[in-house]
Amino acid sequence: MEPTSAVCPTWLAMHLKQAGGVIPFRQFMHLALNDPNHGFYGAGRALIAPNGDFVTSPSLGSDFAALLAAQVMRWLQAFPVEIPKLSLVEIGPGEGDLLADLIDALIDQAPHTLHRLELVLVETNPGMQKRQRSRLSNQVAVPIRWCSLDNLMACPVQGIVLAHELLDTLPVERLSFHEGMMWQQLVALNANDFLTWSRRPVPPPLAEEVARVCRRCKIALPPRSAKPGWTTEWHCESPRWFGQVSRAIRKGILLVVDYALEARRYYSACRYNGTLMATRAQQAGLSPLQCPGFQDLTAHICIDIVQDAAIRSGWTPLGQMRQGEALLALGLAERLHKLQSLPATQLPEILRRREALLRLVDPSGLGDFRWLLYGKGLQLDRFKLTTAPDSEEFPRE
Repeated sequence: MEPTSAVCPTWLAMHLKQAGGVIPFRQFMHLALNDPNHGFYGAGRALIAPNGDFVTSPSLGSDFAALLAAQVMRWLQAFPVEIPKLSLVEIGPGEGDLLADLIDALIDQAPHTLHRLELVLVETNPGMQKRQRSRLSNQVAVPIRWCSLDNLMACPVQGIVLAHELLDTLPVERLSFHEGMMWQQLVALNANDFLTWSRRPVPPPLAEEVARVCRRCKIALPPRSAKPGWTTEWHCESPRWFGQVSRAIRKGILLVVDYALEARRYYSACRYNGTLMATRAQQAGLSPLQCPGFQDLTAHICIDIVQDAAIRSGWTPLGQMRQGEALLALGLAERLHKLQSLPATQLPEILRRREALLRLVDPSGLGDFRWLLYGKGLQLDRFKLTTAPDSEEFPRE
C-alpha cells in the first residue's frame, strides 16, 4: 500500500489529537466502523443490499437461509432432548435478514423445533440494532431478544451460534516489512489535519504474541522472499472473541462463515498488500483512509490462526467447507431446477432468484466463503457439516 493522505473529519481528528496525533491502524479501523455517532456500523450508515454498499449471501434473498435451515434443522435435532431450551444466536446480525428468513424457513421445514427456540441477536452498534428491530418486528413465532456478549457471558446459553461475515470486520493490526524487520502500521494526523500512513517497530507485547502464534501454527512472518514494503494483517481480536463466545455458550456449536485463506496463502510473499479492503456503494479497492465512517473496512481471516484461537478457547473444530460445496450439498441445484416449473408470469422473480443462487456458489465470489464449524460440551460426532440433510437419522420429537 503506497503512502497516501486523506481529509480527516473533525470527530476523528479529536481522537487522534487526544492520542498524540498517531494511532495503530487497529484503533483507526475500530473508530471508523464502530464509533456510535460517526462509525460506518455504529451510526447505522452501512446499507447491506444489492443496491447498497455491498451484498452478503442473506441480502440476495431468502434462498440462502432456506438452504442453511436444512443444516440448522439437522443440528437442532442432534441436541439432547434433555435440553429444553435452545438459543439460536447471531453475533453481528447486519440487517437482520439471515435470522428473519431462517425462522421463516424453519416454520416451513421444521415447525416441531420452534417450541425449544429463542432468537438472540448480539449487536453492539445502536444504528444497526434499530434496523434489525424493524426487520424482525413481525416475527412472532419464537421469543427474540437483543443483548451483548457481556450479557451472554453473565448468563450463558445452549444452542447454535452464527457468525456470518463478522470476523473479517474485527479490527486488525497492519504489519509491514522494511529494513529487514516487521513494523506496525499507524495512522497519523499531519500538520494540515490530513490522515497519513506512518509506522514504528512492532511493540514488544504485539511482537511476542505474533511470535507465539507463528510458532504454534508454523507460520514464517515475514515469508521468505518477501520484498520491502510487503504488508499483511494480524487478527489480534480473534483470541479474545473466541474466548468470549466460549464463556457465553455452555454447550453448543459455532458456525463461522467468512472469506478465509490458509496461512500458506494468507502470508505468501506474492500477497504483497495483504487482504485489507475498503468498500462503498458496491465499489471495492478504495483507499482505507478515505471517508472514515462512510465505507466498510474488512480483512480476510487466516484459517490456521482462527483454528488456533478457537482451540485455545475450548472449541473443537468439527470441519470446514467452501460455501459453494456446502450449499450444493444442501440442495441448491434442486432449488435451481424447481425454478423452471414456476409460471412464466413470474419471469422477473425467476431470473432474480436464479442470478442470486448462482452468485451464492460463484467460486470467484461468495461461493469461496469458508464455513468453519466448532463445538463444545456435546456429543460432537452428532454435529458436522452435512453432505445432505437427513431427517431420519435424528428422530423428530
